[in-house]
Amino acid sequence: MAETVNKPVTYADLEAVPPHLVAEIIDGVLRTHPRPSPRHSGAANAISAKLTDPFQWGGGGPGGWVFFVEPELKLGTHILVPDIAGWRRERLSAYPETNYFEIAPDWVCEILSASTEIRDRTVKMRIYAEEGLPYFWLIDPRLQILEAFELVEGRWAKVGAWSSDDQVSAPPFDAISFSLADLWPLDKPLGFNEDPQALYAGDR
Repeated sequence: MAETVNKPVTYADLEAVPPHLVAEIIDGVLRTHPRPSPRHSGAANAISAKLTDPFQWGGGGPGGWVFFVEPELKLGTHILVPDIAGWRRERLSAYPETNYFEIAPDWVCEILSASTEIRDRTVKMRIYAEEGLPYFWLIDPRLQILEAFELVEGRWAKVGAWSSDDQVSAPPFDAISFSLADLWPLDKPLGFNEDPQALYAGDR
């Protein structure tokens, strides 16, 4: 019996994925997940707005950054799609000629969903560390938590965690602070002893 030879996954395979799915190439495997839920996309939009004014436009902050929502990143052999990524302007002076960025960002934020949480917390965190990204945030809209990490000697060091009761001031954007509760305007702030299970409805 002839052996089955698996063809290497290519960028063309990624482009052939239906547009209602987000596609990534991770460790040589094409992986997809659904487009984000309303709670997920709302949190992504809110955190982008919180950072863009002071850090991209210089409104009440130092400027010097540029942000993109769901950019494709070509990191080594991987194609990853974080929810938000930011570059310092001295490192990214022009748009790429391709659909993906080959310059690794200086900060990445992943918004956790049911279909992506394990991948975000394991293989994607590993790849971001291997590629030397200095800062990484995880945001969980269901538990209403933000976790911030900094790369120290090739490993992620957790520098803080914030709940909806908190004002967030997290590196590399600790020149400002903001209320984490602003990221989910249609949910009441979740207390430490409250059951978040109802917030998982519609998550994907």
